[in-house]
Amino acid sequence: MILALALVALQPTPAPPVDAARAARWEKEVAAIEKRLKDAPPKAGGVVFAGSSSTRLWKLDESFPGKGYVNVGFGGSETRDSTHFAPRLISPLRPTAVVLYAGDNDINAGRTPEQLAADFRAFVAAVRKDAPECKVYFLPVKPSIARWAKYEVQTKANALVKGICDADPKLRYVDIVPAMLGPDGKPLPELFVKDGLHMSPAGYARWTAAVAAALER
Repeated sequence: MILALALVALQPTPAPPVDAARAARWEKEVAAIEKRLKDAPPKAGGVVFAGSSSTRLWKLDESFPGKGYVNVGFGGSETRDSTHFAPRLISPLRPTAVVLYAGDNDINAGRTPEQLAADFRAFVAAVRKDAPECKVYFLPVKPSIARWAKYEVQTKANALVKGICDADPKLRYVDIVPAMLGPDGKPLPELFVKDGLHMSPAGYARWTAAVAAALER
């Protein structure tokens, strides 16, 4: 069943457009990121971290000291929003690799696993438009206390995206899910802050270890 779904997800499916009203939600934050990049331009050809608030809150300089990784995440966003703003936030940096954490808000908002898979494909296409050799590392939708009821749907979505990544040598699926679950198969409380959704330093430490290993391979 999962294989069949992955094959469906591999078929070209256009992502839904982000209209002006939706894009306006993040204009202020996106403009602030652009200003930060303009005021302190990072070196071209580096590694860019994109996605929602779990990316935005990641203290990359502490997690990856001396690497100069660039954070262009913005809170509350879905995968299609990262795609919409990729020409402004990612393309100018000409990255060799993009680490994406997105999909959490997508599923919570009611998007289906198939839609998320299609949106991921659209994101990859947007990145490759100006950086065709860029590798994209996908962090699957994390299991969390706050959204545990969505875990089954998240798992299905993650499987579809993994199928896409497995079919493309320039895509990587960085499986952080097992490291976030305890012996009972449920999210470890110590990996989250009080809201049960966003991560504690201990949670980011696990992500950092997984991403560092993936980037070194």
